Amino acid sequence: MRIGYPCINRSIGCTANTTFRLASYSEQNLIEKVTNNLNCLEKILEYNVKKDLLFFRISSDLVPFASHPICKFKWQKHFRDRFKEIGAFIKKYKMRISMHPDQFVLLNAINKDIVKKSIKDLIYHCQILDLLGLDSTAKVQIHIGGVYGDKISAIERFVNEYQKLPEEIKRRLVIENDHISYSLKDCLTINKQIGIPVLFDSFHHECLNNGETIKGATKIAGKTWHKKDGYLMIDYSSQKPKARKGTHTEYIKISHFYEFIRGTKHIKFDLMLEIKDKEKSALLARNIIRKIYIKK
Repeated sequence: MRIGYPCINRSIGCTANTTFRLASYSEQNLIEKVTNNLNCLEKILEYNVKKDLLFFRISSDLVPFASHPICKFKWQKHFRDRFKEIGAFIKKYKMRISMHPDQFVLLNAINKDIVKKSIKDLIYHCQILDLLGLDSTAKVQIHIGGVYGDKISAIERFVNEYQKLPEEIKRRLVIENDHISYSLKDCLTINKQIGIPVLFDSFHHECLNNGETIKGATKIAGKTWHKKDGYLMIDYSSQKPKARKGTHTEYIKISHFYEFIRGTKHIKFDLMLEIKDKEKSALLARNIIRKIYIKK
């Protein structure tokens, strides 16, 4: 099991998602920000290797405005060697990498312009992983999208749009259950039609499910992943006290995490902790897992 956290490391003093306002766009600004972001990404990955945190989600803001019409700069060519260097480091230490576009990526939107913009954004995310030289186990995860008053039709639109996607997206794209509209069961319905892997979000499943246990749901989701996809990816968190339902906790809840790990013991997956204190909770989780799996 590889353990990780998303996008930001709060211990090293830099972030790999610095951006700027659209009104301030220039090639020079873009070059400066991407240079900073790649340098910081490298530092985060070096920190993670030292701490045995070998799963990391790269920020969508690594290249600001990359999928926006204003960006005409050939950033792929300009930073090709730098991406290759970082990718070689990732592969050397057998790290798992993912990306997660924001909620505005909606393949099942009724508005076709939104769909077109979503596809451009997915191409950008896949380009990042391609430039890093990573195989198809590096994934781009998205939610299914909106319901728009008719879930059956919304699912049909998702399936239809997926089938038209270029292969560069299909080889990396996975869907994730959410806590409001689309349960694991809904994701499996889509999987049966197009074979797309289902990333299992255990916290979302606690909020919205059809009676499946965490262990049972994990096994079911795992069956949607094939050798070319790598091990099942799981997003883990828990409910923030006294907050609205579905709000991620600030700190890992030890008892809840123990229960989750014991319940899924011997199932193979890589674990992403979506907890707000990032690497701190990931390090605690790593220690807990060692206690459970490694006999003294």
